[in-house]
Amino acid sequence: MAQQKAPPTSWTWRNKTLFMQSQIVDVMADACLGEYRRWTREGGLVHKLALVDLTATVGTGAVIHKHAQVGPNAHIGSGSVVGPHVIVGSSSTLWYNVSLQNCSIGESCIIHNGVCIGQDGFGFLVDETGQMVKKPQTLQVKIGDHVEIGANSCIDRGSWRDTVIGDHTKIDNQVQIGHNVVIGKCCMLCGQVGIGGSCMLGDYILLGGKAGVADHISIVSKVRIAAMSGVTSNIMEPGDYAGFPAVHAQEWRKSAITIRKLGKLPSF
Repeated sequence: MAQQKAPPTSWTWRNKTLFMQSQIVDVMADACLGEYRRWTREGGLVHKLALVDLTATVGTGAVIHKHAQVGPNAHIGSGSVVGPHVIVGSSSTLWYNVSLQNCSIGESCIIHNGVCIGQDGFGFLVDETGQMVKKPQTLQVKIGDHVEIGANSCIDRGSWRDTVIGDHTKIDNQVQIGHNVVIGKCCMLCGQVGIGGSCMLGDYILLGGKAGVADHISIVSKVRIAAMSGVTSNIMEPGDYAGFPAVHAQEWRKSAITIRKLGKLPSF
């Protein structure tokens, strides 16, 4: 006699039941998404009016809003938000919890965890009644190609001109770039650099860690600013600068030596 197959165990039936329940939950959840659809590659949410290339990945918990565009082979990490009309270029990567609004990202960029791009800049005035009034911040941020932006850095949208980051520029963690700033190509901004609004930086500029640039400053190409320096006036000649206020590095070294010698003078 042929041996009869054993009936399914309670463990098997329990798993089948759990599987069916999870499918029902998934169907109900998808029905509640409204105008959003779950992306097939990694399960993020994509608005039906967004244009996302089929080769792009949208991680779990990421959201792409209406009229946004995501290019081929781009990656949107879990928890990231791509706002309306934002453009993410081909082969660009957004890691976790990146916030994009009012901006465009070029090709082959890397945006690290927690970066915020395109939020309002810091602009206020006191009106005739003595009240603090917010200035309109209505323009964009334009990020070039092959740009890398470190974790928790912030780049504000423009108010009277777009904020621009040039091709191949590299930005470290916790960097603040104010509204209307224009940065050229191949620049390097080290950690905790702060650039005030409406500055104009040329190409191949290096800002050391914690260096600060006051608002409305222009810096020509091929300038290096030492760490913890403060730029308070325009720099019109290439070279190395240091100190507060920032001066030619050689001048700053001489001043530092002189001050040190003053402390060694005999007292009377």
